[in-house]
Amino acid sequence: MLFTGADSRSVRFALAAFIGIAALTGCISKPPCGSGGDLALDGTPLYTPSLQSRAITAENTPGAKGQGGQAGGGRKGLPCLWNLKKDQVYTFAQVEGAGCIRHIWITAENKGPLKLRNLILRFYWEDQATPSVEVPLSDFFGVCHGRTAPGESAFLSRPEGRGFNCYFPMPFAHKARLTVCNETGEDAGMFFYQVDYTTGDKVSAETPRFHAQFRRVANTTMGTDYVILAGVKGKGRYLGVNYGLVDRFAGKGVWWGEGEVKIYLDGDTKFPTICGTGSEDYAGSGWGLGEFAGRQMGAPLVKDQYVSFYRFHVMDPVYFSQDLKVAMQQLGNDGKGEPADPNGPLKDFIDKGWYKKDRPGGNFERVDDVCTTAYWYQTLPTQPFPKFPDKALRSLGL
Repeated sequence: MLFTGADSRSVRFALAAFIGIAALTGCISKPPCGSGGDLALDGTPLYTPSLQSRAITAENTPGAKGQGGQAGGGRKGLPCLWNLKKDQVYTFAQVEGAGCIRHIWITAENKGPLKLRNLILRFYWEDQATPSVEVPLSDFFGVCHGRTAPGESAFLSRPEGRGFNCYFPMPFAHKARLTVCNETGEDAGMFFYQVDYTTGDKVSAETPRFHAQFRRVANTTMGTDYVILAGVKGKGRYLGVNYGLVDRFAGKGVWWGEGEVKIYLDGDTKFPTICGTGSEDYAGSGWGLGEFAGRQMGAPLVKDQYVSFYRFHVMDPVYFSQDLKVAMQQLGNDGKGEPADPNGPLKDFIDKGWYKKDRPGGNFERVDDVCTTAYWYQTLPTQPFPKFPDKALRSLGL
């Protein structure tokens, strides 16, 4: 098939994205001569005898060869976990030996934001007790605030906003365990899933493993940058972030997105190596932010007070060799040279200590409600994550 124009660019981008990440993680094995040569399709060999394809579903939980689709006499007898019970921790994939997860598809009975925010994904690599992935379902797949929306990026897609797909390569040397925990407070109903992976991948101790971490701060600290990610130690690559804001100032004629994104690499202390120019600029846009979709950046949700955007570093990789920290300033702009009238439209924010302007110009310090999911690769061990936000904080205002 010949691709031209936008289709060709999309295919080339997908190929470059997958090759870059897969090469970093060790999920590409060069096929021997006579088995497909160096040709590749989206970063994977056309054929190689060193890799075997497997899939895990509710009907074939071990992912065993020749054992799929047997339930109910082979007539779709077990398409899902019928009921994810209250407080249940369900291991929906466990693989022994070396391999690489290539694709995860999940869908669940959607009963609104409180459900999607309180089904928690936790993934474990090798024999670690600490999860390397700890994120609510919808946040992991690219939309904040327990919402969903149609969209596609370099690694995530949500066809019609109902199915959740990810294509992050996730290598492991000895063991992978993927779990979902129902922290909604009630039975969650049907949970559908499929995990597609390969076995036989060449994965060593120096192969960076996939990580993702969720944070939420309901009230940021005035004048202190919100921390997207910190405490990372090892070698690897910062891949990007899914960033969410509940904009309390919505409708007041002020702008939220003047904060610069700061990336501290390998011993940076007071000042970062990489520093952007503004929040919507980091999302690839400018002069405000509306809904749009792109391979490396996009904003699937900009409605009322809810803002959700993502940014991936694929063609502009961010590598680290010792440690990593990522933060964003909480700065807005009110369009005025002087501080706001203490008895004007921003009175409540001023009284609560959520607005402060101590220098000329339109920019002002804000206190915001922010949530993020950071994605990155690093060598093990995984440092213990900060305390996971409890249900009350995860669900606040949704």
